[in-house]
Amino acid sequence: MRRLLSVGALVLIAVVGASAPREAVAQDAAAFVRTLGTEAIQVLGPSVAPAQRLARFRQIFRNDFDVAGMGQFVLGRYWRTATPQQQQEFLQLFQEYVVQAYASRLGPYGGEPFRVIGARPAGDEVIVSSEVARSGGSPIQIDWYLVRAGGQLKITDVYVGGVSMKVTQRDEFSAIIQHDGGRIDGLLTRLRQRTAAAQ
Repeated sequence: MRRLLSVGALVLIAVVGASAPREAVAQDAAAFVRTLGTEAIQVLGPSVAPAQRLARFRQIFRNDFDVAGMGQFVLGRYWRTATPQQQQEFLQLFQEYVVQAYASRLGPYGGEPFRVIGARPAGDEVIVSSEVARSGGSPIQIDWYLVRAGGQLKITDVYVGGVSMKVTQRDEFSAIIQHDGGRIDGLLTRLRQRTAAAQ
């Protein structure tokens, strides 16, 4: 009995010890998103010039998003068949494309009040839930998925109104590649055109 109690105590200590860092990471992630989200929503406000919005979003995306991980996920199985040069160009174009996509998708909420409403561990990630108030409408929920990489928190996906932007982009890009016979050259061409036209 004494041995069972000792084992039980060790298991309890292990569980509490394991959950404490996870809770700390969740709290860190919530604070991270609170600062980042507030800044991102404010920079989309009507008083901010479009060029300044994109410039700030580029900086946010480069510093705080897992660009390489998101890019590989979005390209899916085609990442393995791409040449190193194609992979590098894709990540550069993907970064600019996502900056423009996020600025456009979040644009209607620019300048509105932003608040974090919770954070929870989910496997290796932390999901931070937030909402943006809308004048004359219900708040829109934005869920931020984060991982800790190299001692830093990085965003891996953003769900706006329940829709994953990363999955949406993967489906869109996959359809373009399949239409071009499984080659990514067509996707690269389209991304060059789209990002150049929006600048």
